[in-house]
Amino acid sequence: MVAPRIAIVDYHKGNLLSVVRSLGDVGAQAFATDDPTQIAGADAVVVPGVGAFEDAMDYLQTSGEAEAIKDAAARCVPFLGICLGLHVLFERGAERSDGTAGDWIEGSGILKGSVTRLTSGRLKVPHVGWNQMHLTSHGRACPLYANVPEGANVYFTHSYALADDIDEDIIATRSHYTRSFASGVWRDNVFGVQFHPEKSSATGLTILSNFVSYVEHA
Repeated sequence: MVAPRIAIVDYHKGNLLSVVRSLGDVGAQAFATDDPTQIAGADAVVVPGVGAFEDAMDYLQTSGEAEAIKDAAARCVPFLGICLGLHVLFERGAERSDGTAGDWIEGSGILKGSVTRLTSGRLKVPHVGWNQMHLTSHGRACPLYANVPEGANVYFTHSYALADDIDEDIIATRSHYTRSFASGVWRDNVFGVQFHPEKSSATGLTILSNFVSYVEHA
């Protein structure tokens, strides 16, 4: 079987090599690109998580990548959003370029709902480090989490998370830090995770391997 070609969307906000390398380690032909034509022609699309919502959406819209992403999702191309890549799947986010919360910024609208800042208090924001992901009943049926145990530890680094206005029936995992938030979502061909599987050791590689397997059989 020919290894699937997976486009890692480059919006010029950080190093994508760890995502490219990790997907390559589990059997994909992964490549970073900012070319909408290459995104459109890939077997699967991954939007990684680096930077702020406002900057990411500005670049994605200006470059034409946003339209290529929405078109791929609509054509049922397997799609994975990681951290900020999860956020831009939704209708709106509050994160400005400097990291502060402001008025709503329009997202891709592939999924319904909002992204808001984690509330600071006893716990420090940003949320950085290992934390548990708890599978919902929907998550237990999700191909991304095959052979992933309930309560597995994965690596997070973020100040913003999905709000409570997202559809409950797409939530695959939940995590808890300052508040409970959806740390994994799934609808049809669209997957998204708040954590970084490429930084999450064996559990993260299992999740990425499951995604590659899903692409191979899509």
